[in-house]
Amino acid sequence: MIQCASGNATTIGLMLSGGLDSALLLMKLVQDGYRVQPFYVAAGCQWEIEERAAIDRLLADLSSLDVSPIVDFAMPSEDLYGCHWSLTGLDVPDETTADEAVFLPGRNPLLLLKPALWCGTHGIGQLAVATLADNPFPDATSEFCRHFQAVIEIATGKPLEIVRPFAEKRKAEILSLEFGSAHQLTFSCLDPQNGLHCGGCNKCAERNRALQTLPGGDPTQYANASLVSFD
Repeated sequence: MIQCASGNATTIGLMLSGGLDSALLLMKLVQDGYRVQPFYVAAGCQWEIEERAAIDRLLADLSSLDVSPIVDFAMPSEDLYGCHWSLTGLDVPDETTADEAVFLPGRNPLLLLKPALWCGTHGIGQLAVATLADNPFPDATSEFCRHFQAVIEIATGKPLEIVRPFAEKRKAEILSLEFGSAHQLTFSCLDPQNGLHCGGCNKCAERNRALQTLPGGDPTQYANASLVSFD
């Protein structure tokens, strides 16, 4: 059973997206005795309403734990990405595409910037991200994190460490940790349909494959259940 952190717990920042990985990292950090300061950054992507709603459900469910109120930031990306599928919802990568198909150049530094600066100006020395071992993107590597945190330290004059507790684990491994049923409150889909996971995109396939490894299988309600035929 997860215990609340003590009154003198160290505060750690957390990039909380509403998806499986960051939700489970939230649980782990609390379990490890941290007080968690979550951040959400809206960039204009078409799935953000559902993500943010999932975060509200998750935090309401965890209201007895030592988690600070979430801090929301806006980092609009329309001027950068233009008519990209992440903004328009057109030609969304489906379950047959490789993970590289969902790469948004520079997305991580954009999302990290304001939370990192906030940590630096509020006395928080660590910012956690839920990067997994099989993340193929160049802005999710240890090298990127080292350089990014160095820039933030120069900008704020305060030390900051980007921590990646799941960096050596895959999704099925973190789901095997004993964090209760928090995963059922999460949302991870590129093409939401009436508030539901679409059942046909790259992220739904990734989610389904991971959750199928649990004893009870995948409890997610998909808008197009017939499309969920991932192995």
